[in-house]
Amino acid sequence: MKLSNTNLSYWSRNRWSKIIATTVFIPVTLATLGLASPQDALAVPGIEVGVLTCESVPGTRMNLVIHSSVDIECVFNNAGVEERYHGQTGIGIGVDLTATSDEKFAFTVFALSGDVTPGAHALTGDYIGGKASAAAGPGVGAAVLIGGGEKNFSLQPLALDTSIGFGAAAGVGHLSIWPEVTE
Repeated sequence: MKLSNTNLSYWSRNRWSKIIATTVFIPVTLATLGLASPQDALAVPGIEVGVLTCESVPGTRMNLVIHSSVDIECVFNNAGVEERYHGQTGIGIGVDLTATSDEKFAFTVFALSGDVTPGAHALTGDYIGGKASAAAGPGVGAAVLIGGGEKNFSLQPLALDTSIGFGAAAGVGHLSIWPEVTE
């Protein structure tokens, strides 16, 4: 019996759809069912709105003119509920000609999150955007950042910072935060 082109192409399509179903869809479904934890079932999706305030950790500033960073300690306040974070912020690429100390940052936060339960640390992640600051004694700055992590997608539409020092900085700003580890 000779197979025609139509029979062959039907057989090929049917064969490939079975292969795809058994090698992709079934394992993905089983993995999804097996990886869901009881904690995921308790997660409450929603929107995080609040203020993230951060202070620089003394002695951690690194400034390489085209890149700078400083370690920070942050508190996110959402309707009276606080979450504590550690992290790092600075200029990822740009120009930073500052010598500053006593830096404080305040970020307004709008975050779509997969888990907004208190203590979920939904803001954990990496953020990037435009940043500029200037100081001659007392200094001020501003940033607009966007980003997120595994549990969220966030927009920090306006961040204001204050510092004491001299110089100016502008470029692509970065912010990375993670939950504070309590002993």
